[in-house]
Amino acid sequence: MKWQDWLENWGMSSLTINLGILETEWTPQDADRDAAWDMYVELLTRITTQPLPKNAGDDAAALQSVYDLFSTTRGLLHQHGRKAMEFAKLAVLILNRKIRPFTAKWHPVQEAGKLEEHHEAFRQELTELREVLLTYTRMLGEMVGIAEDLTAMEPDS
Repeated sequence: MKWQDWLENWGMSSLTINLGILETEWTPQDADRDAAWDMYVELLTRITTQPLPKNAGDDAAALQSVYDLFSTTRGLLHQHGRKAMEFAKLAVLILNRKIRPFTAKWHPVQEAGKLEEHHEAFRQELTELREVLLTYTRMLGEMVGIAEDLTAMEPDS
């Protein structure tokens, strides 16, 4: 399967990617699966994939959790190295095309002490980013070979 086909299967064909990469085969190796598992666990346990009720939680903490994905991803890229190239391609795309625009917009607002003034807009964009990151998490799950979608687990009411 080519990268382009794999991304289309996940509804992520809107990612801007070099045509050369899109035409290459998507062939995850053990190092990719190891890195994907580590990132999968990180994403499953953060606000990035968990619903945040409108009047619950802390916007600054949620923004920090999203921002922390940069250091987490960089650490995994260093740890698993160039043998995890398929993971690296996907992770870097998500960081640079989806997460970076969100943090670039909201970090200065937080630094100016005005994040709470923009609570509604921030939460709306966080929800939109969450949908992208849920798809990313599911893509990682497929890379790992997880048959059960753990992102769909709902807490008991």
